[in-house]
Amino acid sequence: MLIVSILAASIVPGIALLAYFYWKDRYDTEPVSVVLKMFMTGVLIVLPIMIVQRSLVLWWGESPLTYSFIISAGVEEFFKWFVLYHIIYNHTEFDEPYDGIVYAVAVSLGFATLENVLYAFLQPSTIGTLFMRALLPVSGHALFGVFMGYYLGKAKFSVGKNVRNYLWLALLFPIVWHGVYDFMLLTVPSSWIWLAVPFMFILWFRGMRMVNRANAVSPFRFLKREEEIKS
Repeated sequence: MLIVSILAASIVPGIALLAYFYWKDRYDTEPVSVVLKMFMTGVLIVLPIMIVQRSLVLWWGESPLTYSFIISAGVEEFFKWFVLYHIIYNHTEFDEPYDGIVYAVAVSLGFATLENVLYAFLQPSTIGTLFMRALLPVSGHALFGVFMGYYLGKAKFSVGKNVRNYLWLALLFPIVWHGVYDFMLLTVPSSWIWLAVPFMFILWFRGMRMVNRANAVSPFRFLKREEEIKS
């Protein structure tokens, strides 16, 4: 019974956050099958990410700066960006800017969910510990996905050199925010909670602004209004 409780506490936060951002799509919700496919893609990249990270640790060591911004944030966000670009960026279902957020959050939470499960069973964990991880690391991955998806959406519907610029921002912004978060945890372990909570509020504030901006430029918003008027 305890194992079931721990497993549920590890998985539910990721599913709940994915549902939250999925339902934030105001105009043209994505096929659940495609969203779940991207979620499972996030699960599947955990192993190769762990292998690459372990190799880099053996090569470069674990200094806080290198580990935070390159080994942890750099590797994880690059893999997420890579699979999003090669699997979903040119997909026919990616037809409005907010879709980038939905799919990036799905990949990020797939990764975060399996990471949470592994943490729960490989580290001494309580329900309280897992609840704290739901509020901080899992939420963090979701918001890094929002930042990545926002700029992927802008790239998708831009032209010229702006496309490349936004694609780079889709990679760089999550790395920076993720790296700052990890750096805080590694350098101020005794008081990290007092920094992490305000930091998470900042991420949520910025993330929700991006959600609203992406929805505001949906090409389907006028069709939705016409339907509402007719009804």
